[in-house]
Amino acid sequence: MTTKILALTDVLDNLGHFRLMPGQRHDSVEVSPLIEGMTFDAFIADKAFDSNVLIADLNEYSAKVVIS
Repeated sequence: MTTKILALTDVLDNLGHFRLMPGQRHDSVEVSPLIEGMTFDAFIADKAFDSNVLIADLNEYSAKVVIS
C-alpha cells in the first residue's frame, strides 16, 4: 500500500496545506478540496494535473494555470 502527498506551497516553498491520499488515486482528484477557500495567483503542476475539469475549477480562482 502506498500513500501520496499533495501539497500547496508559497513562492518560498513554505507549506500552506496538504492532503494525504491513497497511492492508487489520481492526483488531480484532490486538488479542488485542497484549494477550496484559498487565494492564489498561480497554479503550477506537472502533466498529471492536465484535466479539463480541474482547469475549469482553477479558472474560477482567476489564477494563472501552468501545466508542464
